[in-house]
Amino acid sequence: MAETSQPAIQTERLTKYYGQVVRTKGIENVSLSVETGDFFGFIGPNGAGKSTTIRILLGLIAPTAGRAQVFGRDVGKDRVRILADVGYLPAEAAFYSGMRVRDVLQLSARLHRRDCRQEAALLCERLELDVNKKVDELSLGNRKKVGIVCALQHKPSLYILDEPTSGLDPLMQREFYALLQERNREGATVFLSSHVLSEVARYCRHAGIIRQGELIAVDAVEKLCHAGVKRVTLRGTEAVPPLAGIRDVRAEDNGVTFLFSGQTPELIRALAGLPFDDVTVADPDLEEIFLHYYAKGGDPA
Repeated sequence: MAETSQPAIQTERLTKYYGQVVRTKGIENVSLSVETGDFFGFIGPNGAGKSTTIRILLGLIAPTAGRAQVFGRDVGKDRVRILADVGYLPAEAAFYSGMRVRDVLQLSARLHRRDCRQEAALLCERLELDVNKKVDELSLGNRKKVGIVCALQHKPSLYILDEPTSGLDPLMQREFYALLQERNREGATVFLSSHVLSEVARYCRHAGIIRQGELIAVDAVEKLCHAGVKRVTLRGTEAVPPLAGIRDVRAEDNGVTFLFSGQTPELIRALAGLPFDDVTVADPDLEEIFLHYYAKGGDPA
């Protein structure tokens, strides 16, 4: 097991540009620390820089600038040692054509120089994966299951998972997260890249939001959902108070709803001048917080 005195993942001003003549930004100045034993969500839409960050952490590509460490080891210099204790699941797993599932699992175990037969059998049973089938014959969901078993069977200290539930049905998604929670309780760190915000809200303790290659927020999921933004719903009126900090205005049956990021006393004073029957002020969910960060490009408060 890796030493727990070091953060599981630490990056400092990590930057990656693609191309020589025309440079395209992958990520820029990403500084991030994920503590050992955390269950961390890395959220952003496709193209935001999630996969670029993960590929650098795994030593698959080199950064243009900055540095990255996994359990205190440099991802460039100590790549082999790092990968020995990492379970990686790419967004789209590729396997050698013609191989059966059991052969893929055995190959993955040999690459880690471990006997994983017992653990692989348990995982395949829980995920309802037929090891006798050829990978070419598998559905997208079953191919994803093969990738999951490859990532979990050697019981690493760190799981780096890129959009792990795409292709899984709801029951298998639940079982997959049950497995991750068990590993996390045993001390493993989970770093989960996703754009499925409900999963991050349900399972992760901390999260980072990446926007156009730049990290714009990192905090406990609970704090991100209580970041000074309120969902206000008015019944009996379509009027919206004339205040700064109002966005995402939507008409509802017999009313209107909007997000508000200003001061609550200011909101109450403005509402006093409106004809409405009822008002509800509540914390928005993570999806609304995420959209608010993306609209503003920074702190929504």
